[in-house]
Amino acid sequence: MTDAIQVRGARENNLLNVSVDIPKRLLTVFTGVSGSGKSSLVFGTIAAESQRLINETYSAFLQSFMGSPARPDVDALHHLSAAIVVDQERMGANARSTLGTATDAYTMLRIVFSRLGEPGAGSALAYSFNAEGMCPGCEGIGKVSTIDVDQLVDRSKSVNEGAITVPGYTVGGWYVKNFAESGFLDPDKPVRDFTEQELQDFLYREATKVKIAGINTNYEGLVVKVQRSFLSKDREAQQPHVRAFIDRAVTFAACPECGGARLRREVLASRIDGRNIAECSAMQVSDLAEFIGGITAPSVAPVVASLRQTLDSLVEIGLGYLSLDRESGTLSGGEAQRVKMVRHLGSPLTDITYVFDEPTVGLHPHDIERMNGLLLRLRDKGNTVLVVEHKPETIAIADHVIDLGPGAGPAGGRIQYEGTVAGLRASDTVTGRHLGHRVGLKDTFRPHTGEIPIRNATRHNLRDVSVDIPTGVLTVVTGVAGSGKSSLIYGSLPQREGVIVVDQSAIRGSRRSNPGTYTGLLDPVRTAFAKANGVKPALFSANSAGACPNCKGIGLVYMDLAMMAGVATVCEECEGKRFTAEVLGYKLRGRDISEVLAMPVIDALDFFTERPARVILDRLAAVGLGYLTLGQPLNTLSGGERQRLKLAVHMGGGTATYLLDEPTSGLHLADVDQLLALLDRLVDAGNTVVVIEHHLAVMARADWIVDLGPGAGHDGGRVVFTGTPADLVAADTLTARHLRDYCAV
Repeated sequence: MTDAIQVRGARENNLLNVSVDIPKRLLTVFTGVSGSGKSSLVFGTIAAESQRLINETYSAFLQSFMGSPARPDVDALHHLSAAIVVDQERMGANARSTLGTATDAYTMLRIVFSRLGEPGAGSALAYSFNAEGMCPGCEGIGKVSTIDVDQLVDRSKSVNEGAITVPGYTVGGWYVKNFAESGFLDPDKPVRDFTEQELQDFLYREATKVKIAGINTNYEGLVVKVQRSFLSKDREAQQPHVRAFIDRAVTFAACPECGGARLRREVLASRIDGRNIAECSAMQVSDLAEFIGGITAPSVAPVVASLRQTLDSLVEIGLGYLSLDRESGTLSGGEAQRVKMVRHLGSPLTDITYVFDEPTVGLHPHDIERMNGLLLRLRDKGNTVLVVEHKPETIAIADHVIDLGPGAGPAGGRIQYEGTVAGLRASDTVTGRHLGHRVGLKDTFRPHTGEIPIRNATRHNLRDVSVDIPTGVLTVVTGVAGSGKSSLIYGSLPQREGVIVVDQSAIRGSRRSNPGTYTGLLDPVRTAFAKANGVKPALFSANSAGACPNCKGIGLVYMDLAMMAGVATVCEECEGKRFTAEVLGYKLRGRDISEVLAMPVIDALDFFTERPARVILDRLAAVGLGYLTLGQPLNTLSGGERQRLKLAVHMGGGTATYLLDEPTSGLHLADVDQLLALLDRLVDAGNTVVVIEHHLAVMARADWIVDLGPGAGHDGGRVVFTGTPADLVAADTLTARHLRDYCAV
């Protein structure tokens, strides 16, 4: 039938020859435990093939710039429509990218000011901090930095001895060679003995043409180079060790010339109804929408109408607490996904397939109702809406449900149920059994062993907040999106001694990185193989001696097809196993190294008897990652999986304060109980656990709750409740109402 997307024989990742019909112009929710194959079916098969086919309609020349995904492993896909993926990928973390530039709202605001601003400052570009209007003092960034040279240089050493302590500047590397062979300084003389001119050239010389090792290149002083290569990028986009270096070496302050407004003084002097464009950008979006609504000049009526529609959409989608000058890189994954929704809500296009990845991430139960309404609106415009989701509130609004499982990894990849929500509830599937599952309030709460005081917090929208976070217990910090939870916790706790931050940020690494390398598990694995076969451990590293020479240990061969998109093919020499034939001949209890890397954690626990390996595997299983294979590339993990992987690394290192950010992200209802048991074990072992969380089951099992609100943005920023969950259900906050309803069922 043409009114359904027909999938035939899908085998992407762990899918086991899946065939299914997905009704068009309805809302279909895909459910199943983590790793059951939901994303492989929706994103890796349906969306990927739709986008690949659209790309093929362009010329080969254009495709070379666009890139094109490989054809998914599926026999056939029929009746596809154009797919738009609205995912949780963070938005471009460029210091010049803001909510306003990302949504084009700032562009429209610039046009309004160029027409109506008094006195006028010029064209719309004159009001841009990325073009003519940028403040010369900070080049449109709004901040100036002071660099502590002693954090960049060990003055007691020479350049050739490793005087430069900036990350990535290793002796013998190109960066250091650039300084050593520049001719501007003596590379064998300690920095403290440099002449005044040598020190000036070493640290502050502007870009100068030089020849290094016969290559014409640019030389610039170390401070100038650090300023350009590290500080022109958003801090959050940097690797953790680089962020630590920036925090240690650089002090940021508002630009004294523009006061942090990013723009020239003559631009800031241009006003509409008493406000300049920077003040408008700093307003809460809901307030700015009201201000713009008061502009009635006919000359800008069409632009004002479009701008108002964008701002109203942001408010409707639950982001009215943000401001247009908010840097894109500081938006959470859930906020970024909702920002991407804005451009589609007002679109006149119909019969599009919209694909969402857990759109309720980062949303309080109060906000989920609003998100559900937006999904239904997209459907009602005549679109097909596909949603990968775990929250029962969103599953409940589905027209059609497809449940995958029964387990994860090799134990999943099969259709368990397809039909109505009522039918899912009645089915004997893992999802069906847990749809009505409730966690009751605890009878007793663990006593506090102390407290971590937070005093006079004013970050972002916080209103001089003072609160005590108890130690030795499980504390849940909650409140509607934008109420100030992250500002309070991340602005106050990570700087304290003994605090371990376990968040959902990307794990940096190459395509060679996997759970085995990240956790250190492969070290005892290689040792076990080496001992069993009487050879050196390096042979069992795909990054070292044992790597297949044809694919260099990646398992794939990447080919550049010039004007066509590059393709990756399985290495013919090692058949994707990554190791040489010699290495694959060495066995440990009948398995070669490639077979071990293909094992899920849960199977590896049965296989390994060596204690060092079992300790790490036990931790991975404890955090709910038993379905991951040891060699799965890290870039394929979801945000929730990344967070749980980090938690596994940190567990068992003595008592500490663990700070977690929505650890239920990506977790099936059946897995939440396992997470709660893990959090209890951490606390019972003497740790303090602080969780920013919206999941009502986690709130119900907490020892202490800190609730922020009452609303978002300037309507939030206050502590509206502290106490036990039992006390909260008797209170009158938005969180209290939802927890009361949850526990009453």
